[in-house]
Amino acid sequence: MKINFTSLFCLLLTFPLFNLLQAQTLSSVVLDSTTQKPIPYVTVLLDNRGVITNEEGRFSFQLNTDITESDSLKVSCIGYESIGKTLNQFDGKVIYLSPKAIELKEVIVSNKNYTPREIIGLVEENLEKNYQYGYTKKRLFLRESYQNTIEKTNYSIKESTIDAFNKSFLDSVLRTVPKNDTYYTESLGDLYGNEDDDEQKLSLIKASELYDKSKRLDLENLEERFNEIIKKNVKTDSYFKVKSGLFGTKVDADDLFEADIDSTDVNALHKQLEEKKKEKENQKEFFANYKRRTLGNLYSNLPIFKDTDYNVLRRPGRYDLTLEDFTYIGDKALYVISFSPKRSEEFKGKLYINSDDFALVKMEFENVAPLRKFKLLGVSLNEYLAKGSILFGKGDDGLYELKYYEIIKGNKVGFKRPVRIIEKNKNVRGRRKQNELHLKIDAAFSGINRYEVVVFKTTPINEAQFESLSEDNDVLPQYMPNYNADFWKGYTIMEPNTAIKEFTSEVQAEK
Repeated sequence: MKINFTSLFCLLLTFPLFNLLQAQTLSSVVLDSTTQKPIPYVTVLLDNRGVITNEEGRFSFQLNTDITESDSLKVSCIGYESIGKTLNQFDGKVIYLSPKAIELKEVIVSNKNYTPREIIGLVEENLEKNYQYGYTKKRLFLRESYQNTIEKTNYSIKESTIDAFNKSFLDSVLRTVPKNDTYYTESLGDLYGNEDDDEQKLSLIKASELYDKSKRLDLENLEERFNEIIKKNVKTDSYFKVKSGLFGTKVDADDLFEADIDSTDVNALHKQLEEKKKEKENQKEFFANYKRRTLGNLYSNLPIFKDTDYNVLRRPGRYDLTLEDFTYIGDKALYVISFSPKRSEEFKGKLYINSDDFALVKMEFENVAPLRKFKLLGVSLNEYLAKGSILFGKGDDGLYELKYYEIIKGNKVGFKRPVRIIEKNKNVRGRRKQNELHLKIDAAFSGINRYEVVVFKTTPINEAQFESLSEDNDVLPQYMPNYNADFWKGYTIMEPNTAIKEFTSEVQAEK
């Protein structure tokens, strides 16, 4: 029987949303009713719980047993008419939002004709009244995407006294190293703390990582090849001097490869098992510390705090400000103010400010110049990209809190220097220098990193509660060769985009 997939897809769209209650998952896509295009970063509320649509307009809710067909689903986005209906009133897996017409009189009547500088002054004046400050507990989801590319790997051998380290071998090394690599990691947890990035504690609930392990295996095989060459050509009591121009470092030969363990040596095997157990505990601690630092740095850099990179609210005089437009979120009118630096500030963007309470609801930002750029002695770094958006929304207590934070960072690294790897041995009479590999390297690398944070619920806590918390992170990310939606079954997260859903490891694809 031949299946018409277009007809099947259309048939699926006609299923009402409340039928999905049986599956304990509610999934949909939000489209612009005029253009039929997906609307990203839409706020979707169900039973006082919120999610954000991804860049493809998709969202997914994990439903608990308290949800009924009469519960309301509320959908809102800046510039669109908000909708709120009971689940059984939605007639399909597509939700349409209509662009909201701008009626300037509604804004102008409610307020006097403020200048952009005056509006931002009122935002700063009302920060303490509008936003959740102090210690909080935030249930959140973090998705990180890393895409790395080797742009150039040129080299020339100036000298090699180890025959195995020849051009043929080094060319095979370069062919082994993957030119492109993509890595995704997702984490769900509770972040405790305030606006100080050092005052943070994290309790991880679950985490995953998605990448092509075959590329890592290629590198492990490459390491084994190096180790075999070292074992055959280098004395075990040697050490290496790795020099690049003025710089040098020392590496012991024993540190380059693990010693073989006699399978009959019980004590040695026990020691090895203890070391591996300790290594795993260290991996858990490292993973948790890295996630805490990442989240702490992102949260403490919000524009509502002091000492932030996005200081337009605190230092408006350093920017050219323009009242560009008015728009709406639901029935609330918003000022749209663009900002660009007059001199040395790093970011331009737009601010969306509630005309009633002068709260910053959304910020879009993009760097106007490299955040960091240097070139010294053949090493170069260019952090050329940092752009994203930040959304705030009201919590149960009527105060605004972070709902969504996205930032995309881009960097380029270059290395054009001579490198010498010299084997030395202090126990050999006469010449200490044993072997040498002298290369001239010209390499370039680039990377795009993306961070997305969705905050589902923010709860105030006091300092005593924070101090009494003890981090007990026992979570390592579960490896996935391709995306597995069942991994997050029972949890509400941000819906993955198509690139993540369709990611497949090369080994998997060949089978």
